[in-house]
Amino acid sequence: MLSRIAESLFWIGRYVERADGTARILDVNLERLNQLPASEQHQVAGQLLGIMGSRPETADFGLSELLNRLAYDRTSPSSIAGALGAARENARRARETVSSALWECLNTTWYGLSQHRKDVVGTYRFCHWVLERTAMVNGLADTTMSHDEGWQFMILGRSLERADMTARMLQAPDLLSSGLSWVNMLRCAGAYESFLRTRRAASGEEHAAEFLLLDRLFPRSVVYALGDAERALEQLDPSYQRVGFIDDARRIVGQARTFLEFHQTANLMAELPEHMDRVQKACAQASDAITRKYFAQTVDLAWVGEVS
Repeated sequence: MLSRIAESLFWIGRYVERADGTARILDVNLERLNQLPASEQHQVAGQLLGIMGSRPETADFGLSELLNRLAYDRTSPSSIAGALGAARENARRARETVSSALWECLNTTWYGLSQHRKDVVGTYRFCHWVLERTAMVNGLADTTMSHDEGWQFMILGRSLERADMTARMLQAPDLLSSGLSWVNMLRCAGAYESFLRTRRAASGEEHAAEFLLLDRLFPRSVVYALGDAERALEQLDPSYQRVGFIDDARRIVGQARTFLEFHQTANLMAELPEHMDRVQKACAQASDAITRKYFAQTVDLAWVGEVS
């Protein structure tokens, strides 16, 4: 497979998952934000923007600015519209590899971005529409593409982005202190109903954090997502050696997963920021290692004439 095609498929997975995760977080927080006084809106809006790795430019950064930055700004890959646009552009570059159904879904989604009102009610409907479209993209990728190297690159990108998004959300204790309950934290990851069925009478932020971090059966938990990434890397490079791993990315992801899975702690909430910082660094390092191994372009050799 050409490196440019592999890179495009990897980033389709990442960008679609980024749009999905951002839509979930924005959807859960819209109603709460709209009911807050302006002074508190500025504070919570800045905290939500911080989850995405950005900072507000001005002190009066409020709800309308947040909606534009996280939902509608097509120039920013951190926004929903920007991420879906980038996914569509990568699908265009890999047009000969992705299925026609997947391309048409991404293309239709791109043209549908401008058909939504940009107020609070419109954004609420927009988020639900995005969740439906990203679910359709993932379903079409799973059912209309061969599960070969190309599909593995897409799953690898999706898994790393999913682990990173969940870690970013769990690393935001300020949101809990400012009124975001553990129930809403679970809903941001689409995990509330699964959590209730699994834990039943158990409740509280520590149980919720443990579920989103360590549950081996829930697809959006950090451990599950890292496991998916590890399996994809193994399929892409199944070479065997008796000592260690040839693939740096697989070593990085495996170390992050096993540290979480086998680390016993009596106070998970106190150590949560440290754990989540480690996960985010591991995702970034794994992405860099994947780029170096599979996507990095060799420098073109230039012909140098003989010097007389």
